[in-house]
Amino acid sequence: MLANLNARRTRIRKSAFTLVEIMIVVLIIGILLAIAVPNFVHARETSRGKACIANLKQIQSAEDQWAIDNKKSSADPAPVLATELVGPALYMKAVPLCPSAGTYTVFAVGTDPTCSIGAATTYAPHALP
Repeated sequence: MLANLNARRTRIRKSAFTLVEIMIVVLIIGILLAIAVPNFVHARETSRGKACIANLKQIQSAEDQWAIDNKKSSADPAPVLATELVGPALYMKAVPLCPSAGTYTVFAVGTDPTCSIGAATTYAPHALP
């Protein structure tokens, strides 16, 4: 019976992980995180920049439609107010928000709208090309 108990103990000890094995697994996970996190940040900022550019194009399109409806041109630069573009029956239902918390500015007809972040980001600029 004593031999049977010793055999059981050796089986239990062999099925456990050693400290070195656990440390190797933690090291591998750390290396993978060190590679993955910067790539994730880059992808997130790139998508935010592209979303901002899409919002700027939407604002520019609404501005162009407003200019056509009000018979304004870039030769006669008329200031465009955001209140003239945004509303339930107007050109945009709501003011688009910059995904990076920037603010949009609309100028006169024929002038591109801008984002307060602009080209300051390293991954994707928040400005129309």
